[in-house]
Amino acid sequence: MSIAVILQAAVDALSRDPDAGVSEIAKVAGVGRVTVYGHFPTRADLVAAALAHAIGQAHPGLEDVDLTGDPRAALTRLIESSWQVVDRSRSLLIAAQDVLPPSRILDLHAGPAGRVGKLVERGRDEGVFRTDLPAEWLVGVMHSVMHHAADELNAGRLAAGQAATYIAATVLAAFRPPAG
Repeated sequence: MSIAVILQAAVDALSRDPDAGVSEIAKVAGVGRVTVYGHFPTRADLVAAALAHAIGQAHPGLEDVDLTGDPRAALTRLIESSWQVVDRSRSLLIAAQDVLPPSRILDLHAGPAGRVGKLVERGRDEGVFRTDLPAEWLVGVMHSVMHHAADELNAGRLAAGQAATYIAATVLAAFRPPAG
């Protein structure tokens, strides 16, 4: 049995229900719980691996986003594309937030965060993004706003069609250099 099959089953099950247990994930994968536990000693290990797998699956699509031109427009395109990924995986994110420390979730997002970081640096070099705060802080702000949008959508306080617009407006305002 391929570990990839178990990981995809975990992504699928946790994307439907963040409380999906190992038994349900094993059933979706077509294996027994013992097989899953043989590869992932705890549910937290399985959730972390599933989140990493989902991020890895999204990587090629995010790499295709055009980041040329005005950094603000490029950031908006990246947010729109990234939001589609977050929206599809928001229940998986809830599962991860329930069992993983925030630092581990950030570590798993290192690839996408690196892409944002490079864009932030370019925007700072071009004078359109603020330089009075560390670039890592700005990347973290975007990460937090994206995840907050997922929480708001899950709570029924935000429509999926509004999320990317709200995220872009919030992040662009936060990245704008201070006046004066």
